[in-house]
Amino acid sequence: MMHQPVRAKKHLGQHFLNDENIAKNIVEALLEKDKSTPIIEVGPGTGVLTQHMITDIDKFFALDVDTESVAFLKEKYPSQKEKVMISDFLETDLIKLAGNKFNVIGNFPYNISSQIMFKVLEHKNEVDYAVGMFQKEVAMRLAEKPGSKVYGILSVLLQAYYDIEYLFTVNENAFTPPPKVKSAVIRLTRNSVQKLDCDEVLFKKVVKTAFNQRRKTIRNSIRILFNNNEIRYPLLDKRPEQLSVAQFVELTKFVEENS
Repeated sequence: MMHQPVRAKKHLGQHFLNDENIAKNIVEALLEKDKSTPIIEVGPGTGVLTQHMITDIDKFFALDVDTESVAFLKEKYPSQKEKVMISDFLETDLIKLAGNKFNVIGNFPYNISSQIMFKVLEHKNEVDYAVGMFQKEVAMRLAEKPGSKVYGILSVLLQAYYDIEYLFTVNENAFTPPPKVKSAVIRLTRNSVQKLDCDEVLFKKVVKTAFNQRRKTIRNSIRILFNNNEIRYPLLDKRPEQLSVAQFVELTKFVEENS
């Protein structure tokens, strides 16, 4: 039986990877770390990554909002069709679906890739590894170290709990249709931090507030957290992109004690 090809849909931000070697490398980047934990694939599309996992991984879940893609994969893998489902990763109860431990993989739709990372962060106690394809500048931002202009809110929040490796760059012609930007694959590996040494909700607020006016020193951007009082503290004279995760933790403790 001929499988109907899946059309890439602009409104879903779909660019289907067509390079088999790159697909294998992405899957291997996850499986070389962990073969036994359930895997959730976000946006399987035509199944270029799916084919390397669906029959070998016992607990594997491919989630896509594209009904055409899901129908195509169910038809292609009739004996595994229960592993493919119409479901929005951002709205899915992942623990109910996959249990208390699962890893995440995907050629992520670029228009929601940051939201996917925030969802992984919400599940930091369940997700030990995540491997994904991103727009290159987003991948660089997530993996970047302090001091860089692209280091930002998500860099700090993710790096508090994950070690992030920039694995490789992918050219536009590896996709159908080709995107207008280069892409890149990164891998997140859960670090040993179970809980930050500060109020974690306030930490998030401090990081977001500091970067909201990233061209200013932190003193100006987070003055609001001190009821606009004048406060002396060395870290306040830096710009947000100069601070490491540890320094943001230190700053959060200072805010907690002085606000």
